[in-house]
Amino acid sequence: MNDDEMKPRDHAEAVALFRAQVVGDLVARNLDRGELRAELEEKAQQRFRPPGSAVTRQYSVPTLQRWYYRLRRGGHEKLRPKLRSDRGTAQNISDELRTFLLDVRREYQSMSAELILYTLVRFGRVVQGTISANTVRRLYRDHGLSRVSKRHQTPGKKRLRWEAARPGMLWHADVCHGPKLSIDGESKPLRIHGILDDHSRYVVALVAVHSEREVDMLNVWTQALRRWGKPQTLYLDNGSTYRGEVLRISCERLDVRLLHAEAYDPQARGKMERFWRTLRERCLDHLPEKATLHDVQIRLLAFLDEWYHQAPHSGLIGETPSQRWGSRELPAIDERTLRNALVVHGERRVSNDGVVSVGGQLWEVPGTRMAGRKVVIERTLVAPDEPPWIHYEGRRLQLTPLRVLDNARRRRPEPPKKRVAIDMLPYFDPMEPLVDAAVGRTPKKAGER
Repeated sequence: MNDDEMKPRDHAEAVALFRAQVVGDLVARNLDRGELRAELEEKAQQRFRPPGSAVTRQYSVPTLQRWYYRLRRGGHEKLRPKLRSDRGTAQNISDELRTFLLDVRREYQSMSAELILYTLVRFGRVVQGTISANTVRRLYRDHGLSRVSKRHQTPGKKRLRWEAARPGMLWHADVCHGPKLSIDGESKPLRIHGILDDHSRYVVALVAVHSEREVDMLNVWTQALRRWGKPQTLYLDNGSTYRGEVLRISCERLDVRLLHAEAYDPQARGKMERFWRTLRERCLDHLPEKATLHDVQIRLLAFLDEWYHQAPHSGLIGETPSQRWGSRELPAIDERTLRNALVVHGERRVSNDGVVSVGGQLWEVPGTRMAGRKVVIERTLVAPDEPPWIHYEGRRLQLTPLRVLDNARRRRPEPPKKRVAIDMLPYFDPMEPLVDAAVGRTPKKAGER
């Protein structure tokens, strides 16, 4: 016979054998109901040490009674503990909190469950003592989101999690392609232009339009500047919408640094992509069948004000975008500075009838002295409906829209009188005054010979 030690196969069998030992002596005796009740009450006052525990504990009469009948009917195998059908789901975690904890783990793969839970408790997102770090850790393990040490991350392009130090230090700008809109029987594209603050995830501008042009981006950009002031840096992708000279020069005039992400690297724009995903799930995917741009814009603002800015953000570990955005200190921009930053100019030749073309529209140049000449025309994109102007001989001349019908009824000035040429004068001799002076002769009157 070998010296191998007889041990339970597993912890479940050890528990079953322990329970059988506690109530086994009662099964061996033929007790009536009253006697059994008295014996169970007596055992309920005793203390037992379950397998794997360092302390003793008591068991209630209903628990002991349940063990007794199971042992009688099926032996110690019936005393094996059953696995919960919801094992690993953490019953004391709500569905909303569970989703939030999983989102936090996806954002912070190297952060421990203890630190995540501590941070959420500090921000008031979780009541202290309601869940344990082991519960959170088990939740992550069951969803395949166990902690990943930075030393053991997947090899390849090295990515480090980063965040701006304060609100207004860095803004992201991007465009989201929404579902097509059916307006008056015509299908039109939906483009959502947005600007997001990196530190707080606060959305400083969100506008719905039908196009994806540079002028659309400039409109959203100026809205954010007017309302909040200017950031230190504007971070964009490499699309043609963000590569125009107007945006580049205007940022230089405003002393805003312009950065572009590397081409074909969407992970570098992860924060903006994360916001677009949330916007689609909670807003864009639920647009009515016949929504207008006005309807979409109202829904975007309601989404921001009533939910997104007030909801705890997984990337902020429990803080809301509004809470972080509240500590902002952005330099304000006056209207004159903003207008000057977005002044564009171009060279045009004035036609013989004093007209130039700007932005697909004909404009009249005041006066007639510039007909046929090249002039430099300026206009501000802050107010695209404002007439352009030119600088001429130190003066700023405002152009006026061409009114063809008004010009047809306008009274023309009379032509100037024709001047008499020199060779048509009756008599002209340049030397005669000199001769008269030399001989002392009185000069002749005009017309005399």
